[in-house]
Amino acid sequence: MRYFFLSFLFLLVGLSVADAQTKSPDEFLGYALGSKFTSHDKVVDYFKYISGKEKNIKIVSYGKTYEGRELLVAVISSKENIDDLEQIRKYNVSLSKAESSTAQKGKQPAILWLSYNVHGNEASSTETAMKTIFDLAEAKTSDIKDWLKNTVIIIDPCLNPDGRERYVNYFNSVSGHKPNSNPMAREHSEPWPGGRSNHYYFDLNRDWAWQTQIETQQRLKLYHEWMPEVHVDFHEQSYNEPYYFAPAAEPIHQDVTPGSVSFRSLLGKTMLSILMRTDGSISLRNALICFIHRTEIRIHCTMVQ
Repeated sequence: MRYFFLSFLFLLVGLSVADAQTKSPDEFLGYALGSKFTSHDKVVDYFKYISGKEKNIKIVSYGKTYEGRELLVAVISSKENIDDLEQIRKYNVSLSKAESSTAQKGKQPAILWLSYNVHGNEASSTETAMKTIFDLAEAKTSDIKDWLKNTVIIIDPCLNPDGRERYVNYFNSVSGHKPNSNPMAREHSEPWPGGRSNHYYFDLNRDWAWQTQIETQQRLKLYHEWMPEVHVDFHEQSYNEPYYFAPAAEPIHQDVTPGSVSFRSLLGKTMLSILMRTDGSISLRNALICFIHRTEIRIHCTMVQ
């Protein structure tokens, strides 16, 4: 009887430990991330699941699409930053308006906003969003711990759920058990209207300024409540297309400040440096363009796995 009780106790402890561990996207979804496209409801479920497991993640639901799909962001940082999140947000907004003194700048974490899948048929980035939040939540490396200490990261896993769902439903309905790499295969020939646009076939990536669509209107209301220092807009290129790195081609609009141009150039060179360290190879074209007054690196790259 004693041995039975001990065995039962160990089983309960084992189950409790297993339940306490946060599931990866693969474990939660039941398939390897990237092996198939994930529906929007399951993406939302995973973000809410991981938020319930981790004390340093907060979910903010900011609206719904025309077809009723939920729009949300996950805010992730160190536990200390999350506990002080409202003060951090307010101070950052005041900094954007030049209202605050510089006394607290050294203590203020930067705000980083990550936007995924504004074009619905560039569908892989939403899958990446789930992997990103899991890796940040696990925080297994000292680099990630430092990022969370010094940064508040806001992740919007899908800006255009209606368009993405239109594409995902199409792709899943025509793809086979094994992917077909032939460019002429039906799964690579998306019919009109495609998933790029939203419910009203409006390109949401063109709506940041005009704000005619409810997805944009709701998102920008939240965006203006944070005024992030850095915004990353994730897109997907075709397998045989070049990969863009900053800086952008000139002429540059007069309202873009020299500081912004310099920062983008630094960002582009950093991205290139990171990709050059990957296992893949980089094919460079037009690697150096020289101007009369200065020299810039403008690079188009294609990843070859």
